[in-house]
Amino acid sequence: MWLYKDKIIETIEDFPKDTFGFVYEVTHLPTGKKYLGKKVLTFNHKKALTKKELAEYAGPGRKPKWKRVEKESDWKTYYGSQENIKNLVKEGKSSDFKREILFLASDKKTLTYLETKMLFLKEVLEKDEYLNSNILGSFYRKDFE
Repeated sequence: MWLYKDKIIETIEDFPKDTFGFVYEVTHLPTGKKYLGKKVLTFNHKKALTKKELAEYAGPGRKPKWKRVEKESDWKTYYGSQENIKNLVKEGKSSDFKREILFLASDKKTLTYLETKMLFLKEVLEKDEYLNSNILGSFYRKDFE
Protein backbone atom coordinates (compact mmCIF):
# COMPACT_ATOMS: atom_id res chain seq x y z
CA MET A 1 0.00 0.00 0.00
CA TRP A 2 1.29 3.44 -0.96
CA LEU A 3 0.25 6.62 0.85
CA TYR A 4 0.04 10.00 -0.86
CA LYS A 5 -1.12 12.95 1.24
CA ASP A 6 -2.75 10.49 3.69
CA LYS A 7 -4.70 8.84 0.84
CA ILE A 8 -4.20 5.19 -0.07
CA ILE A 9 -3.04 4.56 -3.65
CA GLU A 10 -3.82 1.05 -4.91
CA THR A 11 -4.27 1.28 -8.68
CA ILE A 12 -2.78 3.34 -11.49
CA GLU A 13 -6.19 5.01 -11.86
CA ASP A 14 -5.72 6.58 -8.41
CA PHE A 15 -3.02 8.85 -9.85
CA PRO A 16 -3.79 12.05 -11.81
CA LYS A 17 -3.92 11.38 -15.57
CA ASP A 18 -0.60 13.04 -16.49
CA THR A 19 1.50 11.26 -13.82
CA PHE A 20 4.75 9.78 -15.18
CA GLY A 21 6.20 8.69 -11.85
CA PHE A 22 6.73 9.59 -8.23
CA VAL A 23 9.37 10.30 -5.61
CA TYR A 24 8.94 8.08 -2.56
CA GLU A 25 10.27 7.41 0.90
CA VAL A 26 10.20 3.92 2.39
CA THR A 27 10.58 3.58 6.15
CA HIS A 28 11.51 0.35 7.94
CA LEU A 29 9.26 0.71 10.99
CA PRO A 30 11.23 -1.47 13.47
CA THR A 31 14.50 0.45 12.92
CA GLY A 32 13.34 3.82 11.58
CA LYS A 33 15.77 3.47 8.63
CA LYS A 34 14.60 5.16 5.44
CA TYR A 35 15.24 4.99 1.71
CA LEU A 36 14.36 7.76 -0.74
CA GLY A 37 13.98 7.10 -4.46
CA LYS A 38 11.87 7.48 -7.58
CA LYS A 39 9.63 5.12 -9.53
CA VAL A 40 7.97 5.34 -12.95
CA LEU A 41 4.43 4.05 -13.46
CA THR A 42 4.87 2.62 -16.95
CA PHE A 43 7.67 1.33 -19.15
CA ASN A 44 7.96 1.76 -22.90
CA HIS A 45 9.87 -0.98 -24.63
CA LYS A 46 10.42 -2.31 -28.12
CA LYS A 47 8.71 -5.53 -29.09
CA ALA A 48 9.30 -7.45 -32.30
CA LEU A 49 6.36 -7.50 -34.69
CA THR A 50 4.71 -10.89 -35.22
CA LYS A 51 4.57 -12.51 -38.65
CA LYS A 52 0.87 -11.65 -38.82
CA GLU A 53 1.54 -7.96 -38.01
CA LEU A 54 4.29 -7.84 -40.65
CA ALA A 55 1.98 -9.40 -43.25
CA GLU A 56 -0.77 -6.88 -42.46
CA TYR A 57 1.55 -3.86 -42.75
CA ALA A 58 0.45 -1.65 -45.64
CA GLY A 59 2.24 1.59 -44.81
CA PRO A 60 4.74 3.46 -46.97
CA GLY A 61 8.42 2.51 -47.06
CA ARG A 62 10.20 -0.37 -45.45
CA LYS A 63 8.28 -2.60 -43.03
CA PRO A 64 9.10 -1.89 -39.40
CA LYS A 65 10.56 -4.75 -37.34
CA TRP A 66 9.53 -3.35 -33.95
CA LYS A 67 6.67 -1.62 -32.22
CA ARG A 68 6.61 0.42 -29.01
CA VAL A 69 4.60 -1.16 -26.21
CA GLU A 70 3.64 0.54 -22.96
CA LYS A 71 3.48 -1.69 -19.89
CA GLU A 72 2.66 -0.88 -16.26
CA SER A 73 5.73 -1.09 -14.01
CA ASP A 74 6.00 -3.05 -10.78
CA TRP A 75 5.26 0.06 -8.70
CA LYS A 76 2.56 -1.71 -6.63
CA THR A 77 5.01 -4.25 -5.19
CA TYR A 78 8.12 -2.03 -5.24
CA TYR A 79 9.94 -1.17 -2.02
CA GLY A 80 13.20 0.22 -3.40
CA SER A 81 16.45 -0.91 -4.94
CA GLN A 82 18.43 -1.04 -1.69
CA GLU A 83 19.65 -4.60 -0.97
CA ASN A 84 18.68 -4.72 2.74
CA ILE A 85 15.14 -3.66 1.91
CA LYS A 86 14.84 -6.19 -0.94
CA ASN A 87 16.06 -9.00 1.35
CA LEU A 88 13.58 -8.12 4.11
CA VAL A 89 10.71 -8.04 1.57
CA LYS A 90 11.82 -11.46 0.21
CA GLU A 91 11.68 -12.83 3.77
CA GLY A 92 8.02 -11.78 3.88
CA LYS A 93 8.53 -8.76 6.10
CA SER A 94 6.90 -6.23 3.77
CA SER A 95 4.45 -5.29 6.55
CA ASP A 96 7.42 -3.78 8.42
CA PHE A 97 7.55 -0.94 5.87
CA LYS A 98 5.66 2.30 5.39
CA ARG A 99 5.66 3.46 1.75
CA GLU A 100 4.92 7.13 1.21
CA ILE A 101 4.75 9.10 -2.04
CA LEU A 102 6.28 12.55 -1.58
CA PHE A 103 5.85 14.07 -5.06
CA LEU A 104 4.23 13.22 -8.39
CA ALA A 105 5.92 14.13 -11.67
CA SER A 106 4.55 14.41 -15.18
CA ASP A 107 7.81 13.71 -17.05
CA LYS A 108 11.19 12.02 -16.65
CA LYS A 109 13.24 15.19 -16.24
CA THR A 110 11.01 16.60 -13.51
CA LEU A 111 11.02 13.23 -11.73
CA THR A 112 14.83 13.10 -11.68
CA TYR A 113 15.03 16.73 -10.56
CA LEU A 114 12.58 16.22 -7.68
CA GLU A 115 14.33 13.05 -6.51
CA THR A 116 17.78 14.67 -6.63
CA LYS A 117 16.52 17.80 -4.87
CA MET A 118 15.01 15.74 -2.04
CA LEU A 119 18.12 13.56 -1.71
CA PHE A 120 20.23 16.66 -1.11
CA LEU A 121 17.68 18.51 1.07
CA LYS A 122 17.22 15.50 3.35
CA GLU A 123 21.02 14.97 3.44
CA VAL A 124 20.63 11.24 2.80
CA LEU A 125 24.39 10.65 2.45
CA GLU A 126 25.19 12.37 5.73
CA LYS A 127 22.44 11.05 8.02
CA ASP A 128 22.54 7.50 9.39
CA GLU A 129 18.75 7.18 9.24
CA TYR A 130 18.94 6.88 5.42
CA LEU A 131 20.07 3.76 3.56
CA ASN A 132 20.86 5.60 0.30
CA SER A 133 24.51 5.06 -0.68
CA ASN A 134 24.82 7.51 -3.57
CA ILE A 135 23.20 10.34 -5.50
CA LEU A 136 23.20 10.15 -9.32
CA GLY A 137 26.17 7.77 -9.19
CA SER A 138 28.39 10.82 -8.58
CA PHE A 139 28.11 11.55 -4.87
CA TYR A 140 28.77 8.68 -2.45
CA ARG A 141 28.18 8.17 1.27
CA LYS A 142 31.80 7.06 1.71
CA ASP A 143 32.92 10.53 0.59
CA PHE A 144 31.25 12.07 3.66
CA GLU A 145 32.43 9.59 6.28
